[in-house]
Amino acid sequence: MRGLEIAGYVLKEEGKMRQHFRNDLMVLAIAAVLGGTTGPASAAGFALIEQSGSGMGNAFAGAAATAEDASTVFFNPAGMSRLQGSQFAVAGHVIGVQSHFNGRGTAPSILGGATVTGTGDPGGISVVPNAYFVLPIGDRTRFGIGVNVPFGLTTEYDDDWVGRFQGIKSELMTVNINPSISYRLSDAVSIGAGINYQWANTELTNAVALGFNEPGKVKLEADDDGWGWNFGVLFLAGRDTRIGFSYRSVIDYELEGSVGVTSDTGSVVGVAVATAASGPAKADITFPDTFSLSVVQGISGRLELLGDVSLTRWSEINRVDVVNTTNGTLRDSLEFNFDDASRVSVGANYKWTDTWTLKAGVAYDQTPVKSETTRTVRLPDNDRIWLAFGGQRKVGQSGRIDLGYTHIFIKDADINFTRSQQAPGFTVPTSQPGTQSNVTGSYEGSVDIVSIQYTRSF
Repeated sequence: MRGLEIAGYVLKEEGKMRQHFRNDLMVLAIAAVLGGTTGPASAAGFALIEQSGSGMGNAFAGAAATAEDASTVFFNPAGMSRLQGSQFAVAGHVIGVQSHFNGRGTAPSILGGATVTGTGDPGGISVVPNAYFVLPIGDRTRFGIGVNVPFGLTTEYDDDWVGRFQGIKSELMTVNINPSISYRLSDAVSIGAGINYQWANTELTNAVALGFNEPGKVKLEADDDGWGWNFGVLFLAGRDTRIGFSYRSVIDYELEGSVGVTSDTGSVVGVAVATAASGPAKADITFPDTFSLSVVQGISGRLELLGDVSLTRWSEINRVDVVNTTNGTLRDSLEFNFDDASRVSVGANYKWTDTWTLKAGVAYDQTPVKSETTRTVRLPDNDRIWLAFGGQRKVGQSGRIDLGYTHIFIKDADINFTRSQQAPGFTVPTSQPGTQSNVTGSYEGSVDIVSIQYTRSF
C-alpha cells in the first residue's frame, strides 16, 4: 500500500517529487540497516536471492541481463548503463517458511541417554527490504548504490524439542551497502563494478550437558563487518539479445562476541561449570562467492524469454571453530562440510498492454548439503523448485509497481546427524565423553514469498 500511496502523491505533486522521494529513499535505507533484516533462508544454504521485486515474478531468471531497473546494482552493475536518467527502487518481501520435523532424538548419556520421539517446527515469517538508487554521470557513466540483505537465516524450535542438544535457535542477520559504477564502452558492451561493505550478526543457542544429570543451555552471540566486491559485463548481441555475466566475491569475517552458559538446575556444580564455560569468543567464517551467466532474448515486441545459471561456492564453508579469545582453546566446532551448488532458472515477460507486463518463471535450486549425515537441525536444507509469477504496472509517465509471488517446493530432507560437545582445553576438535546426541528423522517444508517494488525515474 505504501507504493500506491507514493505513486498517487507523485501524480498530484510533480513539482515536489524529487526532494520527497530522496527523503523516502533515505528513510527506507536506514530502516533496512536498523531492522527487518532477519529472515528464513529461501534460497539454498542461507543465501537470500530476494534482492528485487521486479525479478520475483520470473524466479530471477536472466537477473544479470535484464537490467530493467535500479536493482541491477546487485545483480549486475554493468546494467546501470541501460537506465535513462536517475532512478530509485524500493522493495519488500514477505517470506513464509513452513517446516516440520518428525523423528527422534537422543540425549547425552551423562543426562540419561533417553531416546525421545517427537516433532519440531522451525519455520517462520519475516520481511526483507531492499533499496537502490542510480544517478547518471555524463553520457557513459552511471553511479549506483544499493542497501540489501544477501544472507539471512532464522530457525527456532521449542526449548524442549527432541533435537535441543544440537540446536534451538539459529539466527543470522546481514546488511550490505553496495556503491557501484558502470561504464558503457560501446553501444554493445558495458562494464560495472562495486564495493560491498557488509555487517553480520549471529545468535546460536542449544542445550548442553554440564555434568552428570546437570543440563544447561548455551548462547553464542557475535558480529563483525567485512568487505567484498562485485563485477559485471553486459553484452548486446543484436537488437533483441542481451548476455550478462556477474561475479560477487567472498567476504571474510572474524565474528567476535561471547558465549554464555546457564544451568537449568541452579545447583552449585551446574553454576560453577556454566560460569567456567562462559566468556569471550570468536569464529572465522567466509561467506561464499557467486558466478552468474544470464540471457534475455526478445521474441517479438511483446515477449521476452529469460534464462540464468548461477554457481555459489558453498565449499568455502567447511567447519567453523568457535575459539576462546583468552587462551585460544575451542569452545565449540560446527561442522557443515558444504558442497558447491548451482541454480538454474528460466522465465518470460509478456507485454500484455502498454500499462501491464505479465511475468512467470521456474527455477531449480541445488542444496549445498551433501547428505543426511551432514544435514544439521540448524540448516535442514535440501534441493528446491521455484514456481513464480507476477506483474508490472506503469504508474504515470515515470513510475512502476511490481508484484510477485513464488511458491517453493522443498524436497523432503532426511537427517541422521550425530554431535558431541567440545571437550574443554583443546585447540583441535575433541569430543567430550558422554555428550553425544543424535537426531534422526525427516523434514517436510515449503516457502511462500510475496514481493512488492516501487520504481521511479526522474
